[in-house]
Amino acid sequence: MLLHISSEGLPIYQQIVEQIRFRIVSGQLKVGDEMPTIRGLAESLRVNPNTVARAYRELEHESLIEKRRTTGTFVAELPRQFSLAQRRKLLSPDIDRLLITARQLDIDWDDLINLLQKRYGELANPKEQS
Repeated sequence: MLLHISSEGLPIYQQIVEQIRFRIVSGQLKVGDEMPTIRGLAESLRVNPNTVARAYRELEHESLIEKRRTTGTFVAELPRQFSLAQRRKLLSPDIDRLLITARQLDIDWDDLINLLQKRYGELANPKEQS
């Protein structure tokens, strides 16, 4: 599992939680997918195993993953689809970063909206760009 850990900003365990949560909610990780072992993920991220264990505990508390005795940790059966409000909430950190960066670069609101619309169109219709 490829996760990106930054030394700035959020605590490492929280970065792990957010990235795994996003992958589950977005469907990149499916119900029943096996999670890396705590030790294996800690080694690949070069963090303390207790950090990964803390992240897994939080994901278990949210019922996103489940431990199965002797077999490992898996993406849990989701009791329901994630609501639009929950999916929007996942965007909040990225929106905050975008707005802060736009302010630092002195990009005004209208210009930012135009940039977003243009980029959204490019991503939605990649063939039209070539």
